Amino acid sequence: MTFNRQSGFTLIEALVALVVLSIGLLGVAAMQLKALQSAHAGYQRAAASLAAQDAVEMLWSKFDSGEMECPDLGNDEAVWEARWKAIIPGLEGSVSPNGDECVFDVVLKWSDGRLGDSGDAEFTYTTRLPGSRP
Repeated sequence: MTFNRQSGFTLIEALVALVVLSIGLLGVAAMQLKALQSAHAGYQRAAASLAAQDAVEMLWSKFDSGEMECPDLGNDEAVWEARWKAIIPGLEGSVSPNGDECVFDVVLKWSDGRLGDSGDAEFTYTTRLPGSRP
């Protein structure tokens, strides 16, 4: 007596292979989404670093080396913040003196829902000019 054995894939085996392939493709898509979020967060962090450096350059431009006095930004801080809001959405920036020495803290905060969990980010940059307070 001979049995006729069939070789090849059955429909169930093909469906199982399709499910395994789908799960793998979903994992790749999730990994791609996380990579895009991380790249966007890196871009915003780099822009925040440039904004902080711009604030330091603004402080240096106001520094009076003859008097060796720390600068007062006045309305220039609002102009600086408005300039960078176009690049970093939801930006709140401040340049404030820190203590009696000529030390300034540049604090940048922004919110972006594409960043994932909370969507809030903060960047603090501290600089010291060689002057003193009047």
